[in-house]
Amino acid sequence: MALLAVSGCTRPDRRSSVVVTRPTASSPPVAPIQDRHPRSLSAIINNELQLGRYADGEADLQQYLKQHPADRAARAMLHQLTADPQRSLGEGWQPHVVRTGDSYSSLAARYLGDANLFLILARYNNSTNPSMLRVGETLHMPKSGRSAPVAVEAPALVVDTNHRDVAAVTESRTAKARRLQDESVGLLDQGHNDQALARLGEALALDPRLKPVDAKTAALRTQLLGSYHERAIVLYRDQQLEQAIALWNRLLAIDPGYEPAIVYRTRALELQHRLKQY
Repeated sequence: MALLAVSGCTRPDRRSSVVVTRPTASSPPVAPIQDRHPRSLSAIINNELQLGRYADGEADLQQYLKQHPADRAARAMLHQLTADPQRSLGEGWQPHVVRTGDSYSSLAARYLGDANLFLILARYNNSTNPSMLRVGETLHMPKSGRSAPVAVEAPALVVDTNHRDVAAVTESRTAKARRLQDESVGLLDQGHNDQALARLGEALALDPRLKPVDAKTAALRTQLLGSYHERAIVLYRDQQLEQAIALWNRLLAIDPGYEPAIVYRTRALELQHRLKQY
């Protein structure tokens, strides 16, 4: 299932939890379907579902599926939008306090095993704006975890002409990485810098050799690598060498010529070796 996972932008907040209500009758009315311009699936997610415009998103998804009835990603997204979250994810939950860098997509990957299930997880928490999370906010994470019985359609199976292989029709890692990179720029244009960095990080985790497509993605990539290096230095100074080295390894997989990371990683490896001798 190839979906456009939407990250949440965390904001510092002194409250430990925030009660979020569902849209009320005062929400903007949904324009009649016949008056709406055809939208791409990406536009529906980024401009409507991401911002909590669920009614508009559902209407446009229905229209989109009339034109693209075989689009499994759109059908799966519509299911996340209309299914009962508690029934799909289970009644039992555990608390998660939002930290900087958290998003519904990253939390869905952590607790459900699939970042693409961000929307139903947002609805599970009664979120009226999945793009926004506050640091310190307490969310409900299904206890069922990675085995959560989320009722989504399985991908169709296809057999090649020589009957040599059976493979699920899924988005390739490279194609997904490119899509996530494109989404990161869209988030940056909307002013969600932290969210854009998180999305680009997801893209580069899938394909570390993914190249920037323009100046914006290049600048965002540079910012992301800088944040990795700064975090690794903090870990290094706290003598959390294994974690620091792992983060520098991730950075160097993306940019093998990143000189500061090469220098500090070498120092960390030497220190790690010395400590093991004692």
